[in-house]
Amino acid sequence: MQLKEKIREFIKSIENDEGMLPYLYNKKMKEFDPQKSWVYYSGPVWDIEEPLAAIETFLTGRWLPSGDQVARFEREFNKKYNFKSSLMVNSGSSANLIAISALKKHLNWKDGAKVIVSPVGFPTTIAPLVQNNLIPTFIDINFNDLNFNLDSVADNIDDDTVAVFASPVLGNSFDMDQLKEICDSKNIHLILDGCDSLGSKWNGRDLSDYAYLTTCSFYPAHHITTGEGGMVSSNDEELIATARSFAWWGRDCYCVGATNLSAKGACGNRFSKWLDGYEGPIDHKYLFSNIGYNVKPL
Repeated sequence: MQLKEKIREFIKSIENDEGMLPYLYNKKMKEFDPQKSWVYYSGPVWDIEEPLAAIETFLTGRWLPSGDQVARFEREFNKKYNFKSSLMVNSGSSANLIAISALKKHLNWKDGAKVIVSPVGFPTTIAPLVQNNLIPTFIDINFNDLNFNLDSVADNIDDDTVAVFASPVLGNSFDMDQLKEICDSKNIHLILDGCDSLGSKWNGRDLSDYAYLTTCSFYPAHHITTGEGGMVSSNDEELIATARSFAWWGRDCYCVGATNLSAKGACGNRFSKWLDGYEGPIDHKYLFSNIGYNVKPL
């Protein structure tokens, strides 16, 4: 019997034991009576596939933090939403922090640069701007959709403005064509906090198609969940490489997982002469080029 089948049989053998797996199934939903049953707005609803996948990944994965399944998820996410590169982190809030940190370095934003944001949203859209010594410029909202007023966006862009950080409320899009036109005409970047809007479209296009960089959250309240988790995505692969450095302690090297075991690493020159003025070899995995964090997912 294969490991996966053994795990499945074990879970089945204990799922009916009272108190053993109280949340494995939402049994009330299985016996749903529209006249009597409660409809819960939140709480765990899963079947045998979720614990099976978790246990199998834990037992067979070659690397636990940011391991095989995380790498696979990044690749599949790229295919689904037409990105060239994605980085998974431990939450949507971390995704915003890493995104803004990487953008500031990659685009050479100066301290005091302004970023246009909405006053209606989650605080971790705003906090990374302050943490990176950038200035949030708040734009009044329309009460019919709770998104910021695009005419006010255009009126509040000045010489110090470097980006619009858009966060569509509850996934309800504003006119993305108009917003993109505003950003292009002012030569600033459109950044999308897509934590509420994964899958939302404007004129048949994913909202992320309009943005230079997009963040996403996989918190349980959102469209798909990994328990906790987030993603930073872009078609600028160098930008995502910078984001990966910030998310992994500020490390300069991208060799990860099983590639650590190879003599030269995934890059082929891990033990090269990296430092000017020093002739000896330096392990690139221990060269840190950014003041980073550790926000890797399991």
